[in-house]
Amino acid sequence: MRLRNHVVVVTGASGGIGRATAEAFARKGCAVVLAARREEALEATARQCEKHRGARTLIVPTDMTDVAAVDELARRAVQEFGRIDVWVNNAAVNAFGRFEDIPMEDFRKVLDVNVMGYVYGARAALRVMREQGTGTLVNIASIAGAVPQPYSHPYSMSKHAVRSLGSSLRQQLRVEGVKDIHVCTVLPATIDTPHFAQAANYTGHKVVAMPPVYSPERVARAVVDLVRHPRREVVVGPAGRALVRQARMAPALAERAMARQTDRAHLDHDEEAPPTHGALHVPSPGEGAVHGGWGGRRRTAIRRTAVAAALAGAAVTAGRRLTTGQARG
Repeated sequence: MRLRNHVVVVTGASGGIGRATAEAFARKGCAVVLAARREEALEATARQCEKHRGARTLIVPTDMTDVAAVDELARRAVQEFGRIDVWVNNAAVNAFGRFEDIPMEDFRKVLDVNVMGYVYGARAALRVMREQGTGTLVNIASIAGAVPQPYSHPYSMSKHAVRSLGSSLRQQLRVEGVKDIHVCTVLPATIDTPHFAQAANYTGHKVVAMPPVYSPERVARAVVDLVRHPRREVVVGPAGRALVRQARMAPALAERAMARQTDRAHLDHDEEAPPTHGALHVPSPGEGAVHGGWGGRRRTAIRRTAVAAALAGAAVTAGRRLTTGQARG
């Protein structure tokens, strides 16, 4: 499917996966509608998008917990560009801590943004797509939606809900005979974004990205590919795919592995951290960023180089065998 001139709405476009996704669609010649709480950060995203083929952009500061604001986001997109071809539900927040230690207002905020925000987004998007007869809704979940994590209870709950929402919507569209509206769910593994630094934290320790870490551009490419070739679910990152497979085959073993890995690698037990609401209730200042400084892009490049070297070596070996076989023949 050619994506040029598609109209794409991306929530959480102020940084991380959302910003990388907006830029990826801009490179394909799409018009991008950028939504998040921080207008300054959205302006920075728009400037980056406009560098690619002079992509058209529209900034709509939006609080995803406000259903009227989300409806206004959809209305503005249609008013400006005439349609919505793709809607990416991506805006999400997190709160780390023991179950008993996370304040209820923070617990509720995570669920409001990550669950009800996606509900509001899906309703607004599908309303337009039903009128058009076509469209793709992409919900960004997480591997935590397949294997929950300790210290991240509201986030894990929310991402399970996102997977359930996608499944139920696909079923509804199927029984109604709607063939050209697609609902896709993305389950990223650990991604190099500012997410961890901006999360609420009541663990007493610094929260770090749990390795292996992958780049947000990798998730963005997966989203673009889903619009071209819709699939019900896709996991981003080999480690994530392995964990999801393990969860299907041996759920108890996957739970034990996740608990151990999270406790050892998601918290820096050598560095204490004071309790903080993070960016849950008040967004972080500044222009935002795609990367969080966890090395996802560098490590992805290293892995690609290693794979390329291995393939090249295999090709050389195969060539030698072919030459030897021909000589013997």
